[in-house]
Order: sequence, then structure tokens, then C-alpha cells
Amino acid sequence: MGIWIIDGLVMQHSNNEMRKQHLFIEDGKITKILDGNENIDTGDHQVIHAEGKLVSAGFIDMHVHLRDPGFLHKETIQSGTLSAAKGGFTTVACMPNTRPVIGDVETVNYVLNKAKEEGAVRVLPYGSITVNELGRELTDFEALAEAGVIGFTDDGVGVQNAQMMKHAMARAKKINKPIIAHCEDDSLVKGAPVTEGQFATKHNLKGIPNESEAIHVGRDILLAEATGAHYHVCHVSTKQSVRLIRQAKQLGINVTAEVCPHHLLLSEQDIPGLDANWKMNPPLRSQEDVKAMIEAIEDGTIDMIVTDHAPHSKEEKEQGMELAPFGIVGLETAFPLLYTAFVKSGRWSLSFLLEKMTIAPAKVFELPYGHIQVGSEADITIIDLEEQKQIHPAQFVSKGSNTPFTGWNCNGWPIVTIVAGNIVWSSSTTNKE
Repeated sequence: MGIWIIDGLVMQHSNNEMRKQHLFIEDGKITKILDGNENIDTGDHQVIHAEGKLVSAGFIDMHVHLRDPGFLHKETIQSGTLSAAKGGFTTVACMPNTRPVIGDVETVNYVLNKAKEEGAVRVLPYGSITVNELGRELTDFEALAEAGVIGFTDDGVGVQNAQMMKHAMARAKKINKPIIAHCEDDSLVKGAPVTEGQFATKHNLKGIPNESEAIHVGRDILLAEATGAHYHVCHVSTKQSVRLIRQAKQLGINVTAEVCPHHLLLSEQDIPGLDANWKMNPPLRSQEDVKAMIEAIEDGTIDMIVTDHAPHSKEEKEQGMELAPFGIVGLETAFPLLYTAFVKSGRWSLSFLLEKMTIAPAKVFELPYGHIQVGSEADITIIDLEEQKQIHPAQFVSKGSNTPFTGWNCNGWPIVTIVAGNIVWSSSTTNKE
């Protein structure tokens, strides 16, 4: 039995217009796309009535922390992927800073098998660049690639040794896999919980300077130029990093980049006090940096939007700004936050936002997803653009509730998520047999 999605509004990216269409899904693929004015016989197939709702390709998040294996009190593959599905994401790429680190074939197989058994959405694991992310020895790139990793990163820590990073890029280039870099010079950040700036000064805290990120970005761009590797910069947060990435792209160096919603929406001036739900890495920067992030995503310097979904337990975050771990959750709030702030305000087109969450990540990482067309994978997100509600962490399906966006009023909530033709999330009675 197939699924009909009828009367939905499908974005036509060629002209930035929405068109009413009917979609038919069968055997995990989109097999028909009909004009919305056509009369159709739905037969015995399942029907989703999507009148007035946006029907989008499923969102792709290339930067999440599922915490499994090793940190199941924070998140599991089951809870994390359900959180993704609720947020409209159909594909997520999980970071390797688990315990054990995803740096050997056995752990890759564990993640892939558990995702197949318990996951609500598609999970693409990264492998670590170095053994246990210690920066001392490269992992077996070839074996990890064969096992199914989509790239290599030591996310959570920066690779401190330039020679190690150069060797990593050369190895990755040989097997056509990207290097995904958490950019941070440890000598400049030790013991600092927030950005260097007014908030740190006011609360007598050590600050994380912008150059701690940009130094690694600049170094790695030169190494990418030397090796020819595809170099992808994680969670860009500083104007200096943007400047370096923009120059690298102008020179034809194979560098791509991502930004998170919180670095587009918040600055250090928004932090209300010593609440660790506002503590993330990279930290919230200055308003000038936020402006640079927005301009960079708009002009293509930054390619895509990711969440860096990083759940922690309530007890861990209650340790306070200095002792609590870095990170906030983001899967369930990313689209509503961005739609409300940038599309409803008129700054961005809806087509632009959708492109940065679907087509762009698929293109950068050469994934066969992110499009609505006949023959494509039936990864679909249906969104009620008119629904408005507040963000309440108690309603999250993620194990983590650590967010700075509590109480924000947002429009644009995903109501149905379909992965490879299977309904994995539905918020209401939009489904009718």
C-alpha cells in the first residue's frame, strides 16, 4: 500500500513559488507528482490531507550528537532520532565523540545497526580523525570508510598538531572523503566557558577569544589547499573565520562551512545570567559576529545550516556556567526559530531557508536526498506554517531540555515526517486511512 499526500504546497526552487500538488509514495520512492487541480483516485492507499500545508523535502542535519554509545543518560539513538523526526529532519550525521569513540569498525557497526533497529530517521556516522580523539595517531581511514562513515572529524576538540591534520587531509583525499573540523586552539581557551567580551568581564569569567577558532580555520585552509582535500568547517561563529572562508572560496580552495541557528539568532548580550543553558561551544559571540554569520549564509560563504544538537542531563547543566558541559539541543526547534526570525520577517525567502536545510547539505556531502522529484527517496516533511506556539522543553522528545529558547513564540512547526516512505512522526490527526 502506498501513501498519497494530497493538496500540499510544494516549493518550486526554480522560481521560489509554491504550487499545490499531489504526491504519491510507493516502495520508499516518490513515484508520482500531479498538479493540485487534478482529480485523483486514492484507492485503498493511505491518504495524508495536506491542504494549506508546506510539503518539503526532509531536512538534513550534518551535525548532531546522539551520545550513543556511552552517554545514554544524555541521549540515545532512539530518542535522538525521534527528536530529529519531530523537528522535520529525515537524515542526520552523528559526531564520533562518544564512548567508545566512533573510531573503529566495531563501533561504526554498532551505530549503524542500532540506528537500523531503533532509529526513526537515517543516521550517517562520522569517524574520528585520531584514535580516541586524542590527536596522537590517525585512525584507519580506509577501514572506517568501508564500514560506512561519511567523513572524518574530531568534533568536540580541535586537532592541535598541524602535521597530523595535514596527514589526515592527504589520507581523506585519497579515499574521497571530507575532513570536518572543530576549529579551536586549546592554548587560548582552557577553562573559559563563554566568549571573550562584555559578559565575561561582567561576571569575572575567562573568555574564549575569536582568534581561537579563526587560527585553526586559517591553518586548515592552507592545508586543504596543499592537499586538495575537501575541508568542511564546523559551527562557524566568528567574523574572522568568515573572512578566511570567503577568501578561500574566492581562491578556489575546496572549503565548505556550516552555521547553527543559535549563532544566527543570539549574541553574548542576550545571555541573561549564569544559566548554563546558554553555554555552548563555540560560545555566543558579539552582535558584530552574528551580523557576519547572517551575511555569510546569505552570500554563500557559509553553505548550510546545522543544529549541533548536543543534549545533556538537567543535573549536568545545573552545575553552573563554569562547570557545566558545553552544548544545547536544537533538532526540534531549528526550523520554527529560523522561519519565524528570517522568513516571517521578510529577510529571507522560504525557498532560501529550505535550500540551506535540504539541497545545500545534500550537495556538499554528495547525498541522494534533499529533493522532491519523481524517483527520489520519499523523505518528506509536512509543515504547518501558520501554527504558532511557544517552545517548552518539557514537550521535547529528546532526553535533553538544555535550550536558551524557552518561551519563544514561533511559527512553522513540522506535523508529519516521512523517511523512505515510512511515517516516522505525526503530531496530529492529519493522517487518514
